[in-house]
Amino acid sequence: MAYEITGKLIVRFDIVQRNENFKTREFVIESSEESNGRTFTNYVKFQCIQDKTAMPDKFNIGDEVKVQFNIKGTRWEKDGRTNYITNLDAWRMESLKLSQNSNPTQGQDVNYNDIPPTDNVDDLPF
Repeated sequence: MAYEITGKLIVRFDIVQRNENFKTREFVIESSEESNGRTFTNYVKFQCIQDKTAMPDKFNIGDEVKVQFNIKGTRWEKDGRTNYITNLDAWRMESLKLSQNSNPTQGQDVNYNDIPPTDNVDDLPF
């Protein structure tokens, strides 16, 4: 199932080469919402994998963006201990400024697929 959130890009981390065939990158958006006259701010960290790691490069820090992502959970066992890891895997980003234009063809990210990835890549770094 795909989700989406809008907010301001505030951090873009470097690409991390996890092994010879697998790389990841993280970025953070700041998202605020109003409730009962109060503003609540959330800082949401996303992960990009493989060919999607270049995706945040086309945006500047401070840009308002819409991020489409999947939630992935993994169970990991080591040394008799079980751990659960949840990742927000971003698969599309677009500028809110462009997507709010009246021209329906503008703002579409032609460099990235509109369909969430279906591969089951083991994204654990260990």
